[in-house]
Amino acid sequence: MNDVGQGRPGRAAGSPDSVLRGRALITGGTSGIGLSFAHALAARGCDLVLVARDAERLGKTAEQLRWRYGVEVETLPADLAARAGAAAVAARLADEASPVEVFVNNAGKGVHAPLLAEDTAEHEDALELMVRAVLLLGNAAGRAMRARGHGVIINVSSVAGLIPMGAYSAIKSWVRTYSESLALELAGTGVRVTTLLPGWVRTEFHERAGIRASSIPGALWLEADRVVADCLADVEKGRVRSVPSKRFTVLAFLAEHAPRPAVRQFTALLNKSRR
Repeated sequence: MNDVGQGRPGRAAGSPDSVLRGRALITGGTSGIGLSFAHALAARGCDLVLVARDAERLGKTAEQLRWRYGVEVETLPADLAARAGAAAVAARLADEASPVEVFVNNAGKGVHAPLLAEDTAEHEDALELMVRAVLLLGNAAGRAMRARGHGVIINVSSVAGLIPMGAYSAIKSWVRTYSESLALELAGTGVRVTTLLPGWVRTEFHERAGIRASSIPGALWLEADRVVADCLADVEKGRVRSVPSKRFTVLAFLAEHAPRPAVRQFTALLNKSRR
């Protein structure tokens, strides 16, 4: 850990009663929601393990976080869509010599290819990253935390998982169901599981996915820091599901409880506007 020098705020003491303490491992921790989680947890005094594919960006991000918060930041370059990469991160989560107390299962990517695309490689890669890796890492973290009798797992799903918008929605629907099932399985063990369902968040995500941000109404955009702050507050309250902002809480309710023909019609119009 870097020494805390002049102008640096140093390590935050944090609340001893908070469940958000110890070491936090964040997948996709160098950008977007993952980076916001890194800042928010480091500000609470958590040491970090950051996982991402780009080793150079990992190094730069880690140095900035060490300097700003005075916490230890470990980096683990890994491609979670590759089975060897996911296995390496699972092994780190299971390491009792340096335990992870907070796990943010965040890494993801957009899926813009149609379901009937001739080449299904994009879909298959997304399934490896956002289904298989989520399952494998959640298993490793959950087993290790259950054995210790405490810990926090945050699985990042999406409000998109509540409506039929192609492969991405189908995958995030699986993440939501998986995460809530994991919460039930770990109930009473001292391990909290929260499912985060963000709406549209201003990050690099949409640009990488080839989605035109201008097609989404401005009122529906959220800032990543707001999403993370709301989520961590819900974790502290013991909530199994976190839907940041009142507007998306209402939209999520309607997506789940409105008549399905109306939901499909709305989704069709939304898909048309994004083309």
